[in-house]
Amino acid sequence: MSAAAPRPTRDLAVTILFFAALALAWEFGVRWSGVKSYLLAPPSAILAELWRSRAVLLDGTLKTLTEVFWGFVIAVAAGIPIAALVFFSATAKRTVYPLLVALQSIPKIGLAPIIVVWLGYGLASKLMMAFLFAFFPIVIAGMGGLASTPAHLEEHFRALRATPWQTFWRLRVPVALPAFLDGCKVAMPLAVIGAVVGEFVGSNDGLGNLILTASGSGNTTLTFAALLTVTVLSLILFYGVDYWERFIWWRAT
Repeated sequence: MSAAAPRPTRDLAVTILFFAALALAWEFGVRWSGVKSYLLAPPSAILAELWRSRAVLLDGTLKTLTEVFWGFVIAVAAGIPIAALVFFSATAKRTVYPLLVALQSIPKIGLAPIIVVWLGYGLASKLMMAFLFAFFPIVIAGMGGLASTPAHLEEHFRALRATPWQTFWRLRVPVALPAFLDGCKVAMPLAVIGAVVGEFVGSNDGLGNLILTASGSGNTTLTFAALLTVTVLSLILFYGVDYWERFIWWRAT
């Protein structure tokens, strides 16, 4: 009697079957309803366009990926110390934290033209947009993780005469890391959105510029192909963070 398939394999199979069913429903729904391809392209046409425009899409993906990666890295590098500052400092909690909330409430699409004026059409403005979209979730996740340290463990460390630095590094950081990584998983797709928005507003390359150019010229199939590429890129980056998270030994399993 054959053994049952491992759970990850079954989960992957279910996911593939689900998306395949959606694609088939989309394909036959478009064909049977008689919707024109310039209004809604069927998946078969989008896949064909992906192959025809693979060089352009690959070039745009690499540029957008560069913007997303470095914007996300900067967001993490800035978000961690600010989260710690706001958590440990009552003054920062009364001043810096409300400022962060106020900045988060500003529509980023409204900031994009100003940022392009300040930083130009090059890489810097796209990095800033990716950073702005990813930064706040990382700070909030970091603060929440630091606040989740069990009180009895803090008492235990004090009883062992641990220094504040030892308590922070050996207790608070391991406890906070799962919440922080969850915040990174939220922030990563947002960084992709930020980079694409930046490319919409002012760019000569990248997937956002390709979407804008294709839709402006009425090339719906290429527009959907570029949108699908953005979606796949976001999924890969999200699951990349999720996969890396599994190697953190103190993450609960």
